[in-house]
Amino acid sequence: MDTSENSTGSDTGPGGDTAGTAEPTGSRTRGWRRWAMDTRPLRRPAYRRLWSSTIVTAVGSQLTAVAVPKQIYDITGSSAWVGYASLAGLLPLMVFALWGGAVADSMDRRTLMLITNAGIAFTSLLFWLQAVTGLDSVPVLMVLLALQQAFFGLNSPARNASIARLVPGDELAAANALGSTVMQTGLVVGPLLAGALIPVVGLAELYLIDALALCVTVWAVARLPALPPLTAPGPGRRAGWREVAAGFRYISLHKVLLLSFLADIIAMVLGMPRALFPQLAAETYAPYGEGLALGLLFAAIPIGAVLGGLFSGTFSRARRHGLMVIAAVVAWGAAITGSGLSTSLWLAVAFLAVAGAADMVSMVFRGAILLSAATDEMRGRMQGVFTVVVAGGPRLADVLHGTAGSAFGPRVAVAGGGLLVVAAMLLLATTTPALRRYRV
Repeated sequence: MDTSENSTGSDTGPGGDTAGTAEPTGSRTRGWRRWAMDTRPLRRPAYRRLWSSTIVTAVGSQLTAVAVPKQIYDITGSSAWVGYASLAGLLPLMVFALWGGAVADSMDRRTLMLITNAGIAFTSLLFWLQAVTGLDSVPVLMVLLALQQAFFGLNSPARNASIARLVPGDELAAANALGSTVMQTGLVVGPLLAGALIPVVGLAELYLIDALALCVTVWAVARLPALPPLTAPGPGRRAGWREVAAGFRYISLHKVLLLSFLADIIAMVLGMPRALFPQLAAETYAPYGEGLALGLLFAAIPIGAVLGGLFSGTFSRARRHGLMVIAAVVAWGAAITGSGLSTSLWLAVAFLAVAGAADMVSMVFRGAILLSAATDEMRGRMQGVFTVVVAGGPRLADVLHGTAGSAFGPRVAVAGGGLLVVAAMLLLATTTPALRRYRV
């Protein structure tokens, strides 16, 4: 697809209105502020409400993400059951994310977010009730986890697709950077806070804190403007699987969208080495202390992503979004390769942090492409597919890297995966010019 087909349309503000309240960029941004986080979208009240709610839930959701596997392990004493629980949540997330994208394209997105956020909060309350009553039932926990992930799958496409209605096209990358930075910060702060709170207030109360945090989200979403479809649904149109299939046809006809998904699959499936961190900590970096090594390896990528977000002003104003995705994925692969070749824990962690920063850049511009290259009536379905790719890619990587690590050793598997990312991304960029030419 030629880039002229995908310039951002006029539906980038609420109801398609892009009336500006933000200052123009360029000469007004001077000094260090140009390098720091790009906060232009926060001058728009509706986006600011949506983003502010994310700050609370990014940490709160991680409390539940820690509490569920901890409770399952306490009940069973088996890591295998923890893994089974993760799979129990994956299938409903994927199914309902795809369907939720179709729903988000056929009804008011604010209404859908209100319903689903209330559902997630109610599920967290049920988690709390089963914990305080001492039910100690793994099947109940798995059912509740599946229900929670189903609500999240319905919520995520509507939430992400709404951003293009709240900010103008030239601020989409900045808005994605703000949201991604908050979510990555939650991945660091949430587990640390959970570990500190469990000995003080108990595991059950983590669920309750998450439920209360979600009430803040419901309140913030209720204050958003109405976000009905810009184009009235055709007669007899329903948010069924026919509409989901139409979304996949839309991707196949718009090459830049397909390529943005392929870029993420290449980066995550071939290059995400988290399944090898325990083996690396126990073998390669054992002299540093297995516990310290494991914690640093898991924290390095999200910390790098947070740092990348804090300095998003260095890249968020770029207009060649496709080229930025290509460069970021290649940088991710190169940094992963460097971490695999490192015999020093600190050097490996530094490379992983660089990889996290590169992943932040990739997330920002892939998200911006999905919002700018798709029409509003398709954005929900594009975000549904995006949710499935983001959730499924790392899990496939766990299988691939775990198998390769057992066969060839963890360092070879990590470095080899990084090299495959670089080679595959350069091949994709060379053979399909639509992505590297795409700009807004």
